[in-house]
Amino acid sequence: MGSRLLVIAVAAALQVAFLVTGVTGYLYNNRYAGNQVIRVTPNKLNDTETLKNLFDKFQVDLWHPNSPSSIREGAAVDLHVPRNASKIFRSHLHQAKIHYKVLIANLQKEIEKQAGYRSSRKRRSDSSYDYEVYHSLEEIQSWMHEMNKTHPSFIRLFSIGQSFERRPLYVLQLGKKSQHYKKAVWIDCGVHAREWIGPAFCQWFVKEALHSYNTDPVTRRLLNQFYFYIMPVLNVDGYHFSWTTDRFWRKTRSKISRYQCRGVDANRNWKVKWCEEGASSHPCSETYCGPFPESEPEVKAVANFLRKHKKRVKAYISIHAYAQMLLYPYSYKYATIPNFDCVESAAHNAVLALYSAYGVRYQYGPASTTLYLSSGSSMDWAYRNGIPYAFAFELRDTGYFGFLLPEFLINPTCTETMRAVKTLALNLLKKCSSRQSITQNKINFQP
Repeated sequence: MGSRLLVIAVAAALQVAFLVTGVTGYLYNNRYAGNQVIRVTPNKLNDTETLKNLFDKFQVDLWHPNSPSSIREGAAVDLHVPRNASKIFRSHLHQAKIHYKVLIANLQKEIEKQAGYRSSRKRRSDSSYDYEVYHSLEEIQSWMHEMNKTHPSFIRLFSIGQSFERRPLYVLQLGKKSQHYKKAVWIDCGVHAREWIGPAFCQWFVKEALHSYNTDPVTRRLLNQFYFYIMPVLNVDGYHFSWTTDRFWRKTRSKISRYQCRGVDANRNWKVKWCEEGASSHPCSETYCGPFPESEPEVKAVANFLRKHKKRVKAYISIHAYAQMLLYPYSYKYATIPNFDCVESAAHNAVLALYSAYGVRYQYGPASTTLYLSSGSSMDWAYRNGIPYAFAFELRDTGYFGFLLPEFLINPTCTETMRAVKTLALNLLKKCSSRQSITQNKINFQP
């Protein structure tokens, strides 16, 4: 009898261990075991050419920047290298005397570590939705329905279309419901599937706005005067795929019969300088622009919605990761936008507000000069289509974790970003600052 009880106790202990780890050893079929993330810093022109040649030779997933054409001397390049190529790839770097650093030695272990942490956190929060863990598409969409049901005075849920794989494209209208005309702010997240911190922020924004409406006069003013259209996951198919099959999938999941590779970069598919510099015409590229502008039903749906509400929507904000930047147009060319003073002032104030939370520094400026040139972006499209304030965030971090930002950083990342987004929205209610005052502020604060 005693031995039987011992067997039962051991089995129970194993079951608990199974639940905690979520069978982490078999996550994504163990496909990332031995894979590494390497940071390379090309210091001379020959280095950049060597790197581009190596990318052609090895199956390298470029994390940052996302296109070989964007590699520049002196700028860090983050690479996801498969296990069967990592040793010889590093050997080539060593021979070329190109400096590198291994950021993540075993990608599979890092993924499993986070999955185990998420599993244990969920068990402690069954009674309420946990905003400090990442959630699957199904959980996010269930949450959207629940918010719609429990906050009828502030939330309206609607669909703007379907994805390539026939999933609904849900949007939340957030704001104190009114019979009067209200201006609106659009915020989308999850454009690139592997950037999980984006959808986490969109949910956080809704939660914080609702919870602080009665206690925070700024939040109350914003929700009374604006509607916020929140799209937690734009690239629903890709996001779902990043949970089930490929954690680092970036594109949509559309398929063209004559090509083997699937998906389009949903931030290169917009009808603004489509498929020019910073985008690729090759279907297997991570920055593939698609067969034609708005070929992706997800992009088409958002574009149609914004076109329909162009008189109402005064600000467009897209949440991405990673780099710690706040960007504004133009992405596709080196030029100053007509309302530079207004936009630059708003960005400056937003970065100051973000910094005030935890002292995290963000760069800010035109996307073309602050990050890299890219064509067919949603931000440029929004600006060109009459939305005067158009921004894109690149959230934490600057590469140590990359796309695997740990869940314990969700709270601080979303808290500081919330301050920045509220500041951007407040700028819609203010007059523009002068160029002189902005320049003076820049002298005092260099993010």
